[in-house]
Amino acid sequence: MVNFSHLDTIDAAQWPSVANVPSVSFGQFKARRAEAEFAKTCDLAEIDLDPETDSEDGPDMEVLHDALFTRIAATGWLGFAESYLAGEWTTENSEKLVKVLRCLLQTGYRPKAKELAPELSAPGELPVELVRLYAGDGFTHSGGIFASGVPTTVREAVPSFSQQAGRKEPKEHLVDVTKVSEPTSVDRSDLRDGQRRSAQWLLDATHSGAGTHLLVYPATGLNVAVEAVSRRATVDVLTADAEQLNEFNEILLLEGAADSVHVQLSDAVIPHPKQWRGRYDAIVSVEKLELLTPAERKRFVSVLDRSLVPGGRVALASTFATDAMTPAGRAALQVLRAYIWPGLDYPTIEETHKLFDKQSNLRIVAQTHVGSHYAESLREQRSYFDGHLREAAAAGFDPVFRRLWTFQFALREALFELGMIDAVQVTATHRNRGGRR
Repeated sequence: MVNFSHLDTIDAAQWPSVANVPSVSFGQFKARRAEAEFAKTCDLAEIDLDPETDSEDGPDMEVLHDALFTRIAATGWLGFAESYLAGEWTTENSEKLVKVLRCLLQTGYRPKAKELAPELSAPGELPVELVRLYAGDGFTHSGGIFASGVPTTVREAVPSFSQQAGRKEPKEHLVDVTKVSEPTSVDRSDLRDGQRRSAQWLLDATHSGAGTHLLVYPATGLNVAVEAVSRRATVDVLTADAEQLNEFNEILLLEGAADSVHVQLSDAVIPHPKQWRGRYDAIVSVEKLELLTPAERKRFVSVLDRSLVPGGRVALASTFATDAMTPAGRAALQVLRAYIWPGLDYPTIEETHKLFDKQSNLRIVAQTHVGSHYAESLREQRSYFDGHLREAAAAGFDPVFRRLWTFQFALREALFELGMIDAVQVTATHRNRGGRR
């Protein structure tokens, strides 16, 4: 009988799939096959597994328990990730973890197994006490835009997907596409500034200024609300996370924004029309779209449409799948769905254009691509978190959670480095505005 005593210290009530190795029919045979496939992939990807390697940097990855291969045989990429959470394989540091994940994805590694599909998104937001362990400003999870990046804008014709396209409306419309060059010479101290700049660009995109009535939805974009106060805007923040309402208000108080920002509680992830009837000059949403199922996205865009006054503008900061996204990249997302964001499934930009055109009276008129800046933000956040692991433990985050959080940083960073995902700020406004943009 296989000894799994290495799992005895893991809280089985909190982490049942990590604390228990799954049983698989013909388990030994399938585990051996998974091991052989993994070894072949690592050889192809030039991932050094030899604990006695001649490399000065040591092995890229160390397998500490054969349970890794049973998990891979059972649940593929999810099992591979859960094995890391269980401490059954490790890397010397988080930078090597990024390398291992990047190399596996680059080779198209996708062990055969039933995969975890996106589920309805959760109402809660990331715990404030967690985010402050890696945020540049102490409360912002999202990526930044660094000062060294140079924006270049080109106006492009994009196909229209509305029902009236080609009849009462043109078949194409113009979109201002901005690409920002890669950041240079970035260090930890630049992260706070970069996150502020990202918020400011979103406010610029929505023309937010004195007297603007702004909705920030969800509270992930709290830094946008704080920045809007300095422009003398009036801000509502909408969240479905009742448990952290006091924490959000405390942040606003500490930032000197409490008098101009009001945090409102929604009774659902997507507020019902009867429950939320606010109308706004501008709406900003940070990292919400990619966390929603396709059905939820339709309702989400409908909320934006009905909440925006004529002539108003919406800005979304989200992560999108690119043409470089592969089935292996999609499969790797399972651990993020299983333990953090159940609805996560990165849409493409084209799918998002279709979503807005078909499900609302809104149209995307601008998109700013800042993927290299988000990748750099993740590197700095990962480094911050590495330096605060003791504080994370003191805050009650157990070893499994700490490994999970390191893994999610590394996985998203690897996907950005491979160009499989891109961070984009999307601006939309109502169609048929008499030529105004």
